[in-house]
Amino acid sequence: MRLKCHYLLLLVLPLSVFARQGQDLRLWYKTPARHFEEALPIGNGRMGAMVYGGVETERLSLNEETLWSGGPVDPHMNPAAKNYLPAVREALFREDYRAADSLMKFMQGKYSESYMPLGNLLLEVNHGGKPVTNYQRSLDIQRAVSTVSYEVDGARYKREYFVSYPDQVMVIRLTATGKGTLNLAARFNSLLLHQATAGKGQLTLKGFSPVHVEPNYRNSANPVIQDTAHAMRFTAMLKVLQSDGKQEWKDSTLRISGAGEVVLLLSMATSYNGIDKNPGTQGRDEMRLAGDYLEKAAAVKYPALYSRHEKDFRKYFDRVYFHLGDSNLQQLTTAERLQRFSQGQTDNGLIALYYQYSRYLLISSSRPGGIAANLQGIWNEALRAPWSSNFTTNINAEMNYWGVETGNLSEFHEPLLSLTERLQRSGAVTARDYYNCGGWACNHNTDLWAMTNPVGAFGEGDAQWASWPMGGVWLSTHLAEHYAFTGDKQFLAEKALPVMEGAVQFCLDFLVKDKKGYLVTAPATSPENIYIIPATGYHGAVAYGATADLAMIRQLFTDYLQAAAALNMQRPLVKQVQAALQQLYPYQVGKKGNLQEWYYDWEDQDPHHRHLSHLFAAYPGNSITTTATPTLADAVRKSLEIRTNDGTGWAITWRINLWARLRNGERAYDALKKLLRFIGNEGGIKMTGGGTYANLFCAHPPFQIDGNFGGGAGIAEMLLQSHQGFVELLPALPAEWADGTVKGLCARGGFEVSMQWEQGRLKSAEVLSRNGGKLLVKYGGQQREMATVAGKKYDIRFR
Repeated sequence: MRLKCHYLLLLVLPLSVFARQGQDLRLWYKTPARHFEEALPIGNGRMGAMVYGGVETERLSLNEETLWSGGPVDPHMNPAAKNYLPAVREALFREDYRAADSLMKFMQGKYSESYMPLGNLLLEVNHGGKPVTNYQRSLDIQRAVSTVSYEVDGARYKREYFVSYPDQVMVIRLTATGKGTLNLAARFNSLLLHQATAGKGQLTLKGFSPVHVEPNYRNSANPVIQDTAHAMRFTAMLKVLQSDGKQEWKDSTLRISGAGEVVLLLSMATSYNGIDKNPGTQGRDEMRLAGDYLEKAAAVKYPALYSRHEKDFRKYFDRVYFHLGDSNLQQLTTAERLQRFSQGQTDNGLIALYYQYSRYLLISSSRPGGIAANLQGIWNEALRAPWSSNFTTNINAEMNYWGVETGNLSEFHEPLLSLTERLQRSGAVTARDYYNCGGWACNHNTDLWAMTNPVGAFGEGDAQWASWPMGGVWLSTHLAEHYAFTGDKQFLAEKALPVMEGAVQFCLDFLVKDKKGYLVTAPATSPENIYIIPATGYHGAVAYGATADLAMIRQLFTDYLQAAAALNMQRPLVKQVQAALQQLYPYQVGKKGNLQEWYYDWEDQDPHHRHLSHLFAAYPGNSITTTATPTLADAVRKSLEIRTNDGTGWAITWRINLWARLRNGERAYDALKKLLRFIGNEGGIKMTGGGTYANLFCAHPPFQIDGNFGGGAGIAEMLLQSHQGFVELLPALPAEWADGTVKGLCARGGFEVSMQWEQGRLKSAEVLSRNGGKLLVKYGGQQREMATVAGKKYDIRFR
């Protein structure tokens, strides 16, 4: 069939022309935030702030991506751990699981370090206690600007906040119009060891991070350990860029009175100098770094600062246009819309906003060349944050980047890929000391310092979460995903392949034969889950041949072989992987028709467990698909039905993605509705009842940003898929999304897709081929195939 290549007028107009048509890309509220989960996040990848929007006391909680506790890790912390491996395996293969669980206690190391809050900037604005009217605070996610406005006694007050990537400062602009003037005081405080001073035209906060902070879930007599000689140093500096009022710098406070306009610049820096440098004795000069940022930005006028910031941010954000039909609910606050949606009312505009918010958060928390987004992105104000706000590699760190490629933010994948690369050095020691293997391995936690050992404080931890050496395997699949979307062979050869080979080597060495002659992992766990052995009633965590392990290894082996083929590479390792791949223990279907999670058809202690690790093969992996393995895909469906669509926030988003892969839009939409349940400011950690806070942060509870990213990925997956060797349009479209237009979503093979649908049927589609090559597109049982030329756009039509 001959297909014409031409341009569709609607889809080739500059995105800025229609980016706001039918959309309100704002979160907005009528009252100040009282809690972290109501405040609004801004950031430039390196620096972040939460804007509370208080009238007489404004609070900006501050973060810098490299401000962590601790220092370089000594990976040789438990060299005797591998001596217990033979005994663990012997116990497992004689089916003595109680003994295996007990022996795993000897194969643990220390806990990870923790992401730290830098402090707060407080702005105290004197209005004499007069009534406030017409209050509004908002976050424009297209311009990356947070705004607070209100009226007092006939005067209009406005504040604007943004964090500039080009100029590496936070910019704060306050104005008063009418008969009012600005009278304010600015000061810093911090939960860390610190000193705040005012002088020489700037406020300065400087201090020290602890050298160790225990996880929030561990009881300890001394959970926060200080040692200023070896601690990470930090600073924040505030300077007045412009003001027409009187300034007074005294003690630790800046006071400005009688002003109509004030523009403040804030810079931050730490002494972090790499994973192998002691931040106290070998650290960078944080005072000079922050001072240089401030000095350079101070030479630029406010309009230019704002223009450079907006141009930089929108360069990335505007790549995708996402519209699911008009909701006409912009007159309601974001919290009101969330509550309304939670009560069963439709609001497709809120879903579109949520998707674009996931992209906003990634741009704001994960810039190329920086540190990967952690459990809370870059926004944390707790000294002992939930789960240390670290990188949890048994789902959460990876989920943060599930939507990065489809969301047309491919270069923002780099921080996670670089983290994976940095893990190799300590990971090689972990592989050798704990598992007597070559290559490299990472267990379920890591941190700024690239630790890779099993956690648990040398025997206190439970194997169900402490012992799981597949973190490096999972992370390595992201390298292959980046190549699949970009086709960048230089990246594949120089960056991806060496890292993948180390993870592959670990797997080859770690796999052992079971009694049937298949290759399995031993020991193995299924992250954080507990099995029940029917014959004995024993509840345990450690087993052999867990489905999750084998699915991840199968994915890595397949990715590696495809990479080798793309590079025309013939090495002995390739043949070893080919042989091992054929010997892996096959997926098993249980008596309930479900995909077995364990080697045997055992029950789970919690049938509705939040983790879905055993379904990795269906998403984010692709060794189980509806086309190639329909029977196994049906077993995945049954497993999802047993698990239900409920769970913690991030767990619900995994369900969205899985249902999308199974091409079931209604089930995916049901999970999405649960994700967007309004959650109040509830304290504590809960393992069920996830949802969304007023500021659209995902609620585990507590806040974890992975659900935002996973939710965004799931929404895109419902509309576009490319994991089966072809591009599929609208594979899981729910009835509620009858009409829509999207532009700029990306598919594997280097394709960028735009499409419009009406009344549930595709109306038009256009594909930009970035790299050239064969394009196969499917929709509704039809397909179109063509050869493409790099840089050209193709109009795809179906009957």
